Amino acid sequence: MLRLFLALLLTLAAPGLAGAQGAMTAAKAKDLVRASLVAESEALVPGRTVTLGLHMAMKPGWHVYWRNPGDSGLPPEMGWRLPAGYTVGPVQWPVPERIPVQTLMNFGYEGAVTLLVPLKVPEDARVGETARLSGTLSYLVCEEICIPGSSELSLDLPVAASAEPASGQAALFARARAALPEAAPGAHRTTREGDRLVLHLDRPGLADVNGAAFFPYAEGALENAAPQDLAVDASGLRLTLTPGDAKATPDVLAGVLALTEDGVRKAYALGPEPAAAPTTAAVPTAPEAPAAAPEDESLTLWSAAGLALLGGLLLNLMPCVFPVLSIKVLSLVRQAGESASRVRLHGLAYTLGVFASFLGLAGLLIALKAGGAGIGWGFQLQSPVVVALLAYGLFAMGLSLSGAVHLGGGIVGLGDGLTRRAGYQGSFFTGVLATLVATPCTAPFMGAAVGFALTQSPLAALTVFASLGLGLAMPFLGLTLFPQALRLLPRPGAWMDVLKGALAFPVYATVAWLVWVLAQQVGPNGLLAGLTGLVLVALAAWAWERARGAGRIGTGLGRVAAVAALVAALGLVALLDGDRADARGTALAQGEEAFTQARLDTLRREDRTVFVDMTAAWCITCQVNERTVLARDGVQAAFRAGNVAFLKGDWTNQNPEITRLLERYGRSGVPLYLVYRGQGEAQVLPQILTEGIVLAAIGQKDVAAAQ
Repeated sequence: MLRLFLALLLTLAAPGLAGAQGAMTAAKAKDLVRASLVAESEALVPGRTVTLGLHMAMKPGWHVYWRNPGDSGLPPEMGWRLPAGYTVGPVQWPVPERIPVQTLMNFGYEGAVTLLVPLKVPEDARVGETARLSGTLSYLVCEEICIPGSSELSLDLPVAASAEPASGQAALFARARAALPEAAPGAHRTTREGDRLVLHLDRPGLADVNGAAFFPYAEGALENAAPQDLAVDASGLRLTLTPGDAKATPDVLAGVLALTEDGVRKAYALGPEPAAAPTTAAVPTAPEAPAAAPEDESLTLWSAAGLALLGGLLLNLMPCVFPVLSIKVLSLVRQAGESASRVRLHGLAYTLGVFASFLGLAGLLIALKAGGAGIGWGFQLQSPVVVALLAYGLFAMGLSLSGAVHLGGGIVGLGDGLTRRAGYQGSFFTGVLATLVATPCTAPFMGAAVGFALTQSPLAALTVFASLGLGLAMPFLGLTLFPQALRLLPRPGAWMDVLKGALAFPVYATVAWLVWVLAQQVGPNGLLAGLTGLVLVALAAWAWERARGAGRIGTGLGRVAAVAALVAALGLVALLDGDRADARGTALAQGEEAFTQARLDTLRREDRTVFVDMTAAWCITCQVNERTVLARDGVQAAFRAGNVAFLKGDWTNQNPEITRLLERYGRSGVPLYLVYRGQGEAQVLPQILTEGIVLAAIGQKDVAAAQ
């Protein structure tokens, strides 16, 4: 029966991810957005600048986002690949629309939009050559749901001494320029009136203005969904806004003011635009170049594989893996008298199970990321379907260990059947199970290795993941390849039944933890469905056990009842994705704030020291660090004494903003700990924290010593 659970878990993993928006991204996003790269000129002229256009046409009802997406969303970003010496400047953004989504207000574009990008051609470009301009356009397209997507764009243009306008593109570029904001027609300033801000535009003689909207450049500058109250008098225009920070009164509120004057929409750029560095040749396809930790900068394929091997070895000590490995070692004690060749075959079957599942998960992760999904290591545990199925499988295994049900030798390496051919299947599925329960854990060395792997070619990535799997399989494989090591294990005896029963309790503890993770992902109805599924699993195990030796009719009825209970449990699992709207993730403790990029940017502008904790409910390493280090009185006192802001990013459920920050620092999963001090780049802390590491990073060692 547990073999059936595990097979169903692997089969249903991808549909479970679809409910979390992962598996549906690539093909559907490309159907919703037609993207192309166009140029205003037929050719490139050395030393001159030509305007390129990133044109996106959306299906009716769908939209993409402006540079500041508003309350949710992500702006389109182009990862350029250019010939040496070519440079693109900042994107010129057309004026967006306000797009209400329930209680939120987003800024974006419906129908079609063309983002203009200046391209500087180097002086030494050789006339007669052809330059290939290409890159990956990443975007988020939304209606009632949001789907990340990406498009590979390219354009080949000749280098010539002179260039004519591109035939057929004049109207498109004219419309794009007409949609850009103009310079402000008069002086503008911002004042405070009570708890609101008033944007003043001095322009006497304004005609009939029957609508206005302000789009700030900075995320979080305003309460985007709050009313924007318009007043026009003889001196000009007043627009009353609600600030995002109740205490802030900026001298100039920078952004775009759009208004409808005499039935014509006009827009003005107010204040300085955010600085943007030019993009040169050989830029990676990611939207932001990774700012990897110093120790990762010299990683090569083989050094990453070595780190993955060490990380896989250490995974065996993690609390999610250790019970499964202990059960397998217990089976070796039973086999101490068997032939060396049979023992080695069990080790190889276990290793094959580890490799198959690691490479399968890695292949799925690589494919989904290539399709534009914002996911990383442990991505399958962002699906409540996968979490529930894993809990059910482990619960059934715990019942077997406790003696409540006999599931046979072909199931995770238990029972007398291990000495028969079916036992090899048990060893294989033990490897599969060990991998599945290892995914919530991130051992030391793993973060850098996995982050490196996901920026490389698929072959290189699979090599790193195979090395990780070898590390996980190595202890058990070593015991089986050198049978003399089995002599160090105790002789079989009655103690084994006692130990087998005792090993059920860490398995039950893992089930309890998975149910807690499920509670962070779904609402009350979903949690009730998940717990009811556990009851049905117990019913199925009981009916299966009662059917043994009950005669032909009794056996048939018992097994029908067991299968019916199992099907009912799986039916409840299928409902879990429908109750995710109320999921809130891990709770914030006193002094913690939810991570957003806008809040991080604000704190950095204030010159605050910022500690960023990227975590997830299903990440055991994260939970251990938070309870044993970050929650300690000395660390909390140091945070208060140093006025350190604590931002927690919860990746329990998918969050593209968190995924982008992880990728920026060369990580594909949590935990990730960053400390920002001053205006420099963040310091990346180790994945296993100590109090001393945290205090040294935030510059508060002396505070701890005084405690």
